[in-house]
Amino acid sequence: MPSPYEQAFGDTLNSLHPGLRAYFGEIPRGSIGVGAGVFDVVGTPRRWLWPALRLLAAEGIMFPAWQRQVPFTVVNRPFVDARGNLAVRAVRRFRFDSGERSMIDAITAERGGLVDHLGRSRRLASRLSGTVVDGRLTLVSTVVTVRLGRVRLRVPRAIAPTVTLVERFDVADGRQHVALEVRAPLIGRLYEYSGSFSYRIEKGP
Repeated sequence: MPSPYEQAFGDTLNSLHPGLRAYFGEIPRGSIGVGAGVFDVVGTPRRWLWPALRLLAAEGIMFPAWQRQVPFTVVNRPFVDARGNLAVRAVRRFRFDSGERSMIDAITAERGGLVDHLGRSRRLASRLSGTVVDGRLTLVSTVVTVRLGRVRLRVPRAIAPTVTLVERFDVADGRQHVALEVRAPLIGRLYEYSGSFSYRIEKGP
């Protein structure tokens, strides 16, 4: 069964660096993807944003923090969601000085492309476009939606945040590198994290 990324982007992923293919390719039935590394930086130094981030932290989306050298792990599990979409659920555990926090999302391949459902309740979602240049994958959010009851509403472009995620493989250190940035119109950078990790596929529990 292809991964959501393979289903959404097809031949585009053929140009990925070989070191990234395990992360974005199929996870065989009964297996999980496991990664461990260190984020060079996580969060935002703009403390006036932290009250809003506390609300998102309760959902496992973003955290009111600004810390360097944060150890983390990621576990990716494939599944098929209630609507029959191919999906991968990711749980990233950040070991902040203040304690461990979990970031949770589920990537699905849906009609029209790749969608990232954010948080435990998956109330927020963003549709992602993807490009591969020089072996690295760049994902950019194009539409952000919020679910209210059974209705999913599109956030107007004038106020919608934009998420940019860059994944690359560095042959010098043999590790996968990731950089994420969330920006909003008029405000600018809301949140970021960047770092590197090793990743492998193993039999799941």
